[in-house]
Amino acid sequence: MATRSTPIDPLVSPRRVLAGRVVTMDAAFTVIPDGRVFMENGVLTAVQPAEAPPPAGFESVRVTQTRGTIYPGLVDLHNHLPYNVLPLWQVPRKYGNRGQWASAAAYRTAVGAPMKVLGATPELLASICRYVEAKCLLGGTTTSQGITLANAAGIRRYFRGVVRNVEATDEAALPPASTRVPDVAARDAQAFLTRLKRQKTCYLLHLSEGLDATAHRAFEALQLAPGEWAITPSLCGIHAAALKAPDFETLAAHGGSMVWSPFSNLLLYGGTADVGAAKAAGVPIALGPDWAPTGSRNQLGELKVAWLWSEMHGLFSARDLVAMVTRDAARMLEWSGALGSLEAGKRADLMVVDGVQGDPYQQLIFATEADVRLVVINGVARVGMLSMMRAMGASAGERIKVGGESRLADLAHPQADPLVQGLGIGAAHDKLVDALGQLPALARRAERPMPVSALARMGAAPEANAWHLALDELVDTGVDLRHHLAPAGAEGRPLQRALMRPVGAAAGPLPSAEVKKMPVDPLTVVDDPDYLDRIDAQPNLPQDIKDGLRAFW
Repeated sequence: MATRSTPIDPLVSPRRVLAGRVVTMDAAFTVIPDGRVFMENGVLTAVQPAEAPPPAGFESVRVTQTRGTIYPGLVDLHNHLPYNVLPLWQVPRKYGNRGQWASAAAYRTAVGAPMKVLGATPELLASICRYVEAKCLLGGTTTSQGITLANAAGIRRYFRGVVRNVEATDEAALPPASTRVPDVAARDAQAFLTRLKRQKTCYLLHLSEGLDATAHRAFEALQLAPGEWAITPSLCGIHAAALKAPDFETLAAHGGSMVWSPFSNLLLYGGTADVGAAKAAGVPIALGPDWAPTGSRNQLGELKVAWLWSEMHGLFSARDLVAMVTRDAARMLEWSGALGSLEAGKRADLMVVDGVQGDPYQQLIFATEADVRLVVINGVARVGMLSMMRAMGASAGERIKVGGESRLADLAHPQADPLVQGLGIGAAHDKLVDALGQLPALARRAERPMPVSALARMGAAPEANAWHLALDELVDTGVDLRHHLAPAGAEGRPLQRALMRPVGAAAGPLPSAEVKKMPVDPLTVVDDPDYLDRIDAQPNLPQDIKDGLRAFW
């Protein structure tokens, strides 16, 4: 596979050593009670007990005591990141499938229309990208689905930040995934199978989202003939909530996998995928929060819901669930040779959670954002407690508060997207607060687009004006979101040409009459005093889940 000469995440970082309890998530699920993690140039040089001699070159490197438990960075295979600026939607009733709520007036007012307006406001693009990526980092996520941008010329590209994007890496060791939101129609199943066979790498397809017969027909559409299915080992079905036990057996027989998003499913449908049947069939399972409007704020939140549901139904151990957001997710991406566990030779992506007592897997599940002491990607400390960040060599960055305590965030990156250069998390937050506080005015302005000269006077740089959010969750553009390699010998970027419609064009005019001002979704649960009350008000969520979340937070 051809790659760019410079990867998105260059393997350049200093020698560092972290000490603490180490949950490796390797093949033997090794836990080192008093371990050392050695890293250099973006790679783990060694992971070993404290008494073992350091590897060559690390003899004089200072050991940083974390006073915590070290885990692989969390992998999120299902998240519509741009929507994470919006607060939790109070779902008014129980739905049967995605089409029902996506076309409901209540959804348009609370989610669809506001996001359409934000996506059509060019000067907000950088703030959205910066803010939602910070939300990932504060929850320990180091790899996620990405943010797709588009311009009027029909060019699509991915936002480049510090969190790894599964759809664009420019590294052979991290093959790019593809993403598709709309269902595959039965008439297109053969073409879809041809695409899967050609792709080979992970294909993330929203599959049978909902619990009714309509949702199940999306799975039935993949059957070409008796015993013949448009399923290969590349296919990873997101949600798969309507599948029955025989369906999971079919999925497993053809090598498919799934991403489980229990919180979103429970909020919208009052139930979730039969993951017990998936487990029995041997279907690999990853975990994903979906998005803030009807899901968890980050993977720490989704782990809690998955744990509570699992305890209610006797499904998974704590170790099983931690594997879903680390090693199992990496394996589904075909990235297990590079990350997903803490082993020598793999990428230095990790997080540190406060404390070293008790079950190491439950410790991660029970942790809140306030317990996250450090997050490292490619050997570079990205966010953490001030003392930890300084020990990791962070000499600059931005101070933010998490649970009333200071954290330092360092989002500087050699391949950072020009959109966010010089933009801090606080500045992005303030701009979004202002924008969501005047949504009706922004909607009216979007219905009457301003000339470039006027936008420039408002502070939107010309290069920023060229791009907007590609909100395929709202409007099916007819294309998949995937990495495209440049022609042989060319310097390429992850771009795609497609027949694009302006944001909102397929759904009629921008809805100034449908929107009202709203708050920005806070970065963390621990800094959102109203969050649990809003959870309690959700009509479809089982009471045991509501009570359990209160006990966690």
